[in-house]
Amino acid sequence: MRDLHFITRPLSAEEEAYPLAFILTVHKELEVLVRLLRAIYTPQNVYCIHVDEKSPPEYKASVQNVVSCFENVFLSSRSETVIYGGFSRLKADLNCMRDLVTSKVSWRKVVNLSGQEFPLMSSLELVRHLQDKIWQELNMTPGIKQPDYIRWRTQFQHNETHVDFVKSKVKKAPPPHNMQIYFGTAYYALTRDFVDFVLESPQARDLLEWSRDTYSPDEHYWVTLNHLPEAPGSNVAGGWEGNIRAIKWKDQSGWAHDGCNGRYVRSICVYGLKDLPWLIKKGSMFANKFENDFEPEALDCLEQWHRNKLLSSASVPIEPSWLLATREKP
Repeated sequence: MRDLHFITRPLSAEEEAYPLAFILTVHKELEVLVRLLRAIYTPQNVYCIHVDEKSPPEYKASVQNVVSCFENVFLSSRSETVIYGGFSRLKADLNCMRDLVTSKVSWRKVVNLSGQEFPLMSSLELVRHLQDKIWQELNMTPGIKQPDYIRWRTQFQHNETHVDFVKSKVKKAPPPHNMQIYFGTAYYALTRDFVDFVLESPQARDLLEWSRDTYSPDEHYWVTLNHLPEAPGSNVAGGWEGNIRAIKWKDQSGWAHDGCNGRYVRSICVYGLKDLPWLIKKGSMFANKFENDFEPEALDCLEQWHRNKLLSSASVPIEPSWLLATREKP
């Protein structure tokens, strides 16, 4: 923990009083994962890491080695073979949720991440954002009523194989409980009561079963449940607000962002060095995504900027090992 510059105690009473839970779903890029964990780690929080079942044994062993260093970081008790766009991706989050509700940590909200993201807010900024007057009692699940052009995702059955997810010509039955289906991001910040609702309520269980053969159900499941009036912390009138992720989608270039200065992978920008000013100005909770072998200077600079911000807001003495880099004396 010392050699890798992890924070070893709470940086403020405010953060200590509002512990968070994190779900990290990972399958590659060990170094990026470690740097992400280092950036979001504090002792009062709890962290569940789901490693894709099909990841190489060497990668799984390496993640296990990292996890073994921490009392409040653990691997999900059940691993899924995650297929892009498949039900397995949703199950990975749910597996971690079932583990987190048994944690001794009295976490207030849970945030999910992939292994190739990085925070833009310090831990203090994140805590303040999640409990400000707008969001204190609410879940963050950005999204809107399902647009017509993507209704095929939930109107037709999809078959998941070990490598792909294929649309069939078979139409699905209507959603359970006459639910209005919403469409949004797969990312969220959820209250603990809402997580209990997801794991225990008949509505959530029935929607989960109905979603089993839909395409990318994690992009409708959370946001649909969060628009149910009976769901704890629901945001019935909510839309895209929350500023959860900074993502440069390829089809949004020129109007939502200034273009990708790195490269696109599955229509998402892998950030380069020249994307940093846009990321910092946007001020989202997290940025998606980075790769260790592509313009590594981008993550180097962002990581140093984030650590400087993190430590500048600390109300406890700074330990020398918390510094990522120090200036040479002239």
